[in-house]
Amino acid sequence: MISEAQFQNELQIIIQNAIREDVGDGDHSSLACIPTTAQGNAKLLVKDTGIIAGVAFAKMVFQYVDPQLKVETFIEDGSPVNHGDVVFHVSGSSQSILKAERLVLNAMQRMSAIATKTKKYVDLLEGTPTKVLDTRKTTPGFRACEKWAVTIGGGENHRFALYDMIMLKDNHIDFAGGITKAIALTKDYLKDHQKDLKIIVEARNLVEIQEILQSDGIHRILIDNFNFEDTKKAVAMIGTQCQTESSGNINENTIRHYADCGVTYISSGALTHSVYNMDLSLKAF
Repeated sequence: MISEAQFQNELQIIIQNAIREDVGDGDHSSLACIPTTAQGNAKLLVKDTGIIAGVAFAKMVFQYVDPQLKVETFIEDGSPVNHGDVVFHVSGSSQSILKAERLVLNAMQRMSAIATKTKKYVDLLEGTPTKVLDTRKTTPGFRACEKWAVTIGGGENHRFALYDMIMLKDNHIDFAGGITKAIALTKDYLKDHQKDLKIIVEARNLVEIQEILQSDGIHRILIDNFNFEDTKKAVAMIGTQCQTESSGNINENTIRHYADCGVTYISSGALTHSVYNMDLSLKAF
C-alpha cells in the first residue's frame, strides 16, 4: 500500500486539479455581484440518509481555497445521518465559500454514497472474519477520495494502483504463457529491480488454484467468479498457504454466502462504480 505521505499528496493533487478545472481564471459569477469584503456563513445540509463521508476532505478544500475560512463540525466522518441534519458550518469570505462549494459538494456526495454502500456490505458480513475490499474501478483522478470513503464505511483498501502490489490476472497469465511462467517471471523481475511487492494471482477454476499452489511466495489467490460450492473447495485446497479473496458476482444477495465459504477477503468494484450520490447542499444562512 502507499504511504500516508503519498496518500496526502494524492488528495492535494485532486484539490488543485478540481479547483483549476472549476474556477479557471476566476469565479466571475461571484466576482460580479459579491463585494470582496463580504463575509458569510453556510451550512452543509443533509437531504438523504446514510453514512456521511468527506468532512475532513471538505476542510482540506476550504483551507486550500482560503486559509481564513472557519469550519465548525457537528457530525464527523463515518456517522449515520438523516434528512435535515447539519454536518458543519463554514464562515468567512462569501466569495471563498462559493469558490469551494461545488468541489465540497461533489466530493462529499460521492464519498458519502460509497461509505454508505460499504457500511451495508460490512454489516452483511457481521459475525464472520471476512473483510470487504475495494478495487481499482474508481473515477479517474478521484481515486484517493473514493478509497478513503471505503475505509470510512468500514471496508479496507486493496492496492492503490498498479505500482504498489503485483496482481497477475487472466490477461497477464495468458500473455505471459501460463500461470507458472507468469509467477516465475514476476519473481525474477522483483529480484532484478529490488522491489518488495506482494503477489496476488487470479484463478479461473480449481485446476488453476492447484497450479498456483505449486509456487511459493504467493500472498493471496483471487478466486474469481467461482460459484459457492467451488469457492468452498478452493478455500479448502488453499488452507493456510496464503490469503484468499472472492470477486465477481458480489452483491447484497451473494456477499454473505461467499463469506460463509471462508475467504479472507471479498472485493467489490460496485463499492465505487455503482453508487448514487447522497443528496447534500451547502446553504447560506
